[in-house]
Amino acid sequence: MENIQNRVQDAITTMITTLDKDYLRKMQVTMYQCSAACFETPHYNMEEAQRCVERCSLPLSTAQNSITQELQSLQDRLQRCAMDCQDKVRDKVGPKTSETDMSKYRGEMEGCVVKCGDSHIALVPSMMKRIKEVLQEHK
Repeated sequence: MENIQNRVQDAITTMITTLDKDYLRKMQVTMYQCSAACFETPHYNMEEAQRCVERCSLPLSTAQNSITQELQSLQDRLQRCAMDCQDKVRDKVGPKTSETDMSKYRGEMEGCVVKCGDSHIALVPSMMKRIKEVLQEHK
């Protein structure tokens, strides 16, 4: 079970690293340059400069929120899948279930959870595509 957790985590880490290098860092540079320009605009008062900075931060903030939502959705789905595995095994267990059967059911549950992990790892490329589309819009 630890192996599948590591594989899921590796897939997500790889995706986030790619998004950071290909999009987020560039967006941060743009945001900081834009923010600096807000303070270099002599006719802006304090409130106008602050609103300008907020406008500069909006694309990056929207991108980060999109990534967070996608990751939360994946986590929620993975958790529901694992809980379904647990429920299926729980339905088979009774008060007189032998230790041999319990061992078999644990194996079934682990196999089910591995399938959940594998199916969710397979979702990462489509999730990456959706996130990239959002990031392209907010460059």
